[in-house]
Amino acid sequence: MLVAADVIGAPCWLSLAARDRGAAERFYEAVLGWTFRPGSFGRAFSVAEVDGVPVAGIGAVAGDFGVPVVWTPYFAVDDADAAVARVRERGGTVGVGPVSYPPSGRAALVADREGAVFGIWDGGVLAGWSVGAAESPAWLELHTGNAFDAALFYGEVLGWGRGADGDSGCDTSYEEDQVVLRRRGRPVARLNSGPVEEAAPKPQLRPRWLVHFKVPDLDGAVARALEHGGGTVTGPEWGGGRQVTLRDPDGALFTLDHSDRPLTTA
Repeated sequence: MLVAADVIGAPCWLSLAARDRGAAERFYEAVLGWTFRPGSFGRAFSVAEVDGVPVAGIGAVAGDFGVPVVWTPYFAVDDADAAVARVRERGGTVGVGPVSYPPSGRAALVADREGAVFGIWDGGVLAGWSVGAAESPAWLELHTGNAFDAALFYGEVLGWGRGADGDSGCDTSYEEDQVVLRRRGRPVARLNSGPVEEAAPKPQLRPRWLVHFKVPDLDGAVARALEHGGGTVTGPEWGGGRQVTLRDPDGALFTLDHSDRPLTTA
């Protein structure tokens, strides 16, 4: 575990809130080739790995916390209580927490002004974990009505652009109708403006953080997802190219992107 000033504001973990951890593990093992080990927060949690490197966590907590089955990105903060207060002050909502997970840290589930859910984490983070890099198997995308307004909200809540020097902290750049979040100059997330509606009957049309996983064989991974009870939800509003948005058997949305690199974080 590692705590560093330049981690603050950056994505620090991906977590799936599931109902049945065993069923979720079997699905993602079949689709993405993940292996699993016990997590540090109790029997309800496990850590997914690729070649021995942690990728994401799965926790059978959807029923206990009364939250949807969903993939959630967590962002590092230096004070969970202060971050939760900033969420409320800026028109967001707090669903759960902060909850203590001794001895590692404290977490909360919150939502931005449009209803996109994300997590905040105050504590140690994995030194070797990354998201967004070319060699990383995952990256993040926010679907929101106005990316620029969203960037202001997240910047104020998470401290984007407040690094102690030019080589630390998280900064944003504005590119056409997108906002790109960078840590130390490396893209780690993208905020996209688009047609979203908080009360849309289809969850894929609501404001949300979408987790992308890279795979070397997109067609094969999609076929395995369908064989193991998943479904596709991709439509024209989700862009195009070599990516497919899927729903796992429990309803959690995620996107698979074609990548020519092997599925490894090494």
